[in-house]
Amino acid sequence: MATVAFHTLGCKVNHYETEAIWQLFKEAGYERTEFERAADVYVINTCTVTNTGDKKSRQIIRRAVRQNPDAVICVTGCYAQTSPAEIMAIPGVDIVVGTQDRSSMLGYIEQYKNERQPINAVRNIMKTRVYEELDVPYFTDRTRASLKIQEGCNNFCTFCIIPWARGLMRSRDPQEVIRQAQQLVDAGYQEIVLTGIHTGGYGEDIKDYNLAMLLRDMEAQVKGLKRLRISSIEASQITDEVIEVLRDSKIVVRHLHIPIQSGSNTVLKRMRRKYTMEFFGERLDRLKEALPGLAITSDVIVGFPGETEEEFMETFNFIQAHKFSELHVFPYSKRTGTPAARMDDQVAEDVKNERVHKLIALSDQLAKEYASMFESEVLEIIPEEAFKDGEQTGLLVGYTDNYLKVVFEGTEDLIGKLVKVKITKAGYPYNEGQFVRVVEAAVETEAASA
Repeated sequence: MATVAFHTLGCKVNHYETEAIWQLFKEAGYERTEFERAADVYVINTCTVTNTGDKKSRQIIRRAVRQNPDAVICVTGCYAQTSPAEIMAIPGVDIVVGTQDRSSMLGYIEQYKNERQPINAVRNIMKTRVYEELDVPYFTDRTRASLKIQEGCNNFCTFCIIPWARGLMRSRDPQEVIRQAQQLVDAGYQEIVLTGIHTGGYGEDIKDYNLAMLLRDMEAQVKGLKRLRISSIEASQITDEVIEVLRDSKIVVRHLHIPIQSGSNTVLKRMRRKYTMEFFGERLDRLKEALPGLAITSDVIVGFPGETEEEFMETFNFIQAHKFSELHVFPYSKRTGTPAARMDDQVAEDVKNERVHKLIALSDQLAKEYASMFESEVLEIIPEEAFKDGEQTGLLVGYTDNYLKVVFEGTEDLIGKLVKVKITKAGYPYNEGQFVRVVEAAVETEAASA
């Protein structure tokens, strides 16, 4: 039996797509093996968001070639899409497929075995207007299921290469989203995370349909779904209708990841971001009014070209004032091929590092403040795995709906179930909790009362 091994670099979307590609191999009779083992086929799903992503991708490709020089080496993903020639030039690479046509991969492998000629199957992504359906009925290693609902981005921020790697915005057919969501719930998943390249832009290319409607339809039609999370949404996509859905929903969680990138209007303009801080602040106020206790996490780029001390402090003060619950902080890194990489006034590395540390310290402080609001409350958690902490065993870790990481004593049969846990000690990076009970499925209680 032929074996296949996968290695995924980069974001949630890539992890989702690797699982989808694995389904295709599985249907063709392949057996999956660890990437460290000798396999007949290696699939490397690459990332290109930074220059480091490219470099790591190349290292992994070479590692696969060394492990089994006779294997078929197949490279896909964002780096494959933007730089196919660079990848084809690596000795041992046999097939390059970009961020589309993944369902043809098996055909290319057969073709390669017959002809023994390297195949570059990357096409111009900017011409693609249709969402590529890739199904994932279940995930090999997760208790939270991702569900990809859109592809591509039309924003062209000056620091970002992704529209060139993923193409323009295209949404998945709502019926397909609902069908796959039901499949995931039927496979035992309690929580679904909606994901994409520009997730909140879902529906911008569909007549008379949008993200708010999709959320409503999923809640009405997907039987047994307990939690729905949006992996990321831009401030400009948080319409009044979306806020209304969040306020009324029983399953959409109290947590939104809203990338801010900078809290300074002048920097945002240079980044070509589509909002002002006044608008962003107003949306946050509206959200918190509609959803008390809402967790708002965000991404920030520090040291963007030309960022002055004043501009950095605008970001710092905005984040402090609006009480974000956690930040992902990145020092700006030049991405070859983007306008920002060619800008004058690149910020010195030591200045960037100092600013990164200031923001990380602020994030830690805000995260602790946010968590402390929930001390001694009982919250619902889906335990994801056993928690290893030195000597102590019998601990589980999972997330509340508002994205607090909680560690508590419990048995492994609780993993993947919805349980109530009392927060005994708030903290960061995790809170300590005490198991209360398992939340039974509504279906069973109805049966009992009948």
